Amino acid sequence: MKRRNFLKTSAASVLAAPTIIPSSVLGANAPSNRITLGLIGCGGQGTGNLRNLMGKSGTQAIAVCDPDKNNMNRAKDHVNKQYAKQTESGEYKGCETFTDFRDLCAIKDLDAVIVGTPDHWHSLACLEALGNKKDVYCEKPITHLFAEGHAVYKAAAKHKRIFQVGSQQRSDTRMRVAAEAVMNGHLGKIKEVKVGLPTGGGTNEEGKVAQPIPDNLDYDLWCGPSRMLPFHPKRLHWNWRWCLDYGGGQLMDWIGHHNDIAHWGLEMDKSGPIKVEAKGFRYADKGMYDQPLDYSVVSEYAAGYTVTMSNKHKMGKDGRNMGTQWIGENGWVYVDRGRIEASNRDWIVEKNDRGPKKAYKSNGGHHQNFIDGVKTRKECICPAETGHRSATPGHIGYVSDKLGRAIKWDPAKEQCIDDPEAEKLLKTVNYRGDWKFG
Repeated sequence: MKRRNFLKTSAASVLAAPTIIPSSVLGANAPSNRITLGLIGCGGQGTGNLRNLMGKSGTQAIAVCDPDKNNMNRAKDHVNKQYAKQTESGEYKGCETFTDFRDLCAIKDLDAVIVGTPDHWHSLACLEALGNKKDVYCEKPITHLFAEGHAVYKAAAKHKRIFQVGSQQRSDTRMRVAAEAVMNGHLGKIKEVKVGLPTGGGTNEEGKVAQPIPDNLDYDLWCGPSRMLPFHPKRLHWNWRWCLDYGGGQLMDWIGHHNDIAHWGLEMDKSGPIKVEAKGFRYADKGMYDQPLDYSVVSEYAAGYTVTMSNKHKMGKDGRNMGTQWIGENGWVYVDRGRIEASNRDWIVEKNDRGPKKAYKSNGGHHQNFIDGVKTRKECICPAETGHRSATPGHIGYVSDKLGRAIKWDPAKEQCIDDPEAEKLLKTVNYRGDWKFG
């Protein structure tokens, strides 16, 4: 892929070591002690992750990257302003900027990379970072396509890198308590799990006529390996989620949250379903967004229960449509952000001992857990394979919807059973232009 924009603006700094704040300023965060951070994808979520990680002791942000110069410069300015507060002069200009993520990943003195891009960039950015021996914090879902996720978690293991998927609910106390109650068998034999996800979003405008591309944006680079759709500002920041070339709709945007918690309680972090079937997918009949507005994905597991991801659920005591609910022969547990309920309250009182199985406890939050992992080399609470396995039923669900049939699945081999057409659809990766997979 050509790097013309990068070469025009940053050639002189490609091989330069990043500016490091002197030890007299940072003290415990001096160069020999600090973890250096780089950000790829400077939108709201990426910049939010950067701010969180910058706020942790022993870290220093040194570089940001985005094909949108406005986003890139906002992130750079934030970094410089934060560190300027720590200098006597009140000035700091040490944050490097890039438009091509490969050049950021090549920085010798960079320890960890934050991937906050749209989904279609996750795999290439992660694989480049891992190949350059960088630890990675990547937003969920871990990848846009199934085959990409498989490649990323294998690469993380091969290069022995610390990897954290941004499924931050795992670091929430309520989620951990709910998962522990299920792990320890309080519900008895699990019969059914409901995973409530949002209804398709975005105002579906026509968007058929290409709009002028702003000067601050390299749109060809932004589209990268995916199809270049006619430019429209409402296909860009945030709203890319509703375009299946760049994201996976609400199904894949939220699968790394509530289905991730379902898998946690079911102890499926390295396994998955044996059969997946899409039901009731409804798409808009016009407009530029092609995500499903309504959807259900029913997954069967070897233990005999089903997990249904849908925007049509009624769960908990008040019939809410978001969250995770496990239903067993002895009762149920429901959890969502800020709320936990159960048919037996004793199961979900935090101070109670739920049994010998203890879910991973993330002390200090999801971002701190990543920093701790980088320092200690201990696996994070949501490593690459966990994120991939949580998203797998969604990937298979889209194939099931396209083919109009249930897909039998071998979770150990990660293969479709007796269905070469489904296997090909699930595992084919066709990148645009000169971009290469694998």
